[in-house]
Amino acid sequence: MTKIRKVKRRKKYRMNVNRKRLRNKLSKLPTITCPQIKESWEAVKSTRTNLNQMGLAYEPNDALKIPNSKKEQIEKVLKQKDDNVDEKLQTEEEDVEMTPIKVHVAQQLEAEAKAPRKRKFMLPNSQVHFLTYLMDKYGEEYKAMALDKKNYYQYTWKQIRAKIKIFKGIPEQYNKYLENKNTNNIN
Repeated sequence: MTKIRKVKRRKKYRMNVNRKRLRNKLSKLPTITCPQIKESWEAVKSTRTNLNQMGLAYEPNDALKIPNSKKEQIEKVLKQKDDNVDEKLQTEEEDVEMTPIKVHVAQQLEAEAKAPRKRKFMLPNSQVHFLTYLMDKYGEEYKAMALDKKNYYQYTWKQIRAKIKIFKGIPEQYNKYLENKNTNNIN
């Protein structure tokens, strides 16, 4: 009995595919960087099941549905027509909302997201040296700073003023500058 050509064509052996590597890749766990999720992850279960048990969404489009205006209008018309239809629609679309088993994971993630963050923004040292030089030499005269010979990038006085304002807004760097300035004045 002869085989159909299409069936034969599909059964070709692909030499360039490493079967062992492919199997390992499919069975490998996803790399999880979040410690809360990593701690309560179960390797036996699928990604979707794990995330659902933690109270997290696998598919954001399913979690936050876009309202269907056409459906809402139909329901409104039917509601005016008959009160019993509303009850029928509710029984059809009634979804049982299960509380996730590992709710603590979602709560920990939420608490971590709401926690205040420490500002990590710092100016480069070269810019700090330039600004401190200008502040030591000219004080608050921004127009004189713009004409300084070390203003290689030809910043305008407004740009320099903005940079100094940013520098003063970073307490770690500005306090260090003030301490150095005070120790130099004492000596």
